[in-house]
Amino acid sequence: MLEIVIPIALALVAAAIAMSFWRLLRGPSVPDRVLALDTLYVNTIALLVLFGIHLGSALFFEAALLIALMGFIGTVALSKYLLRGDIIE
Repeated sequence: MLEIVIPIALALVAAAIAMSFWRLLRGPSVPDRVLALDTLYVNTIALLVLFGIHLGSALFFEAALLIALMGFIGTVALSKYLLRGDIIE
């Protein structure tokens, strides 16, 4: 059963990544682009986890944790820049 579900989930998450990337490029405002970037890294984490389950490798889970950490820091920094105009006070 898992051999059928994982490739379908990989295709759906890849489609979600493509739609998030489209919103990142075509976003009408800067907050829309920040939200698209946030969604893009969350979908990338999901893709890595699914690929790790598919291959049975724990290396992909560690990469997903690193992307989650970098994505969180990037979102906080970008939001702070948009609100105040400066990242470091």
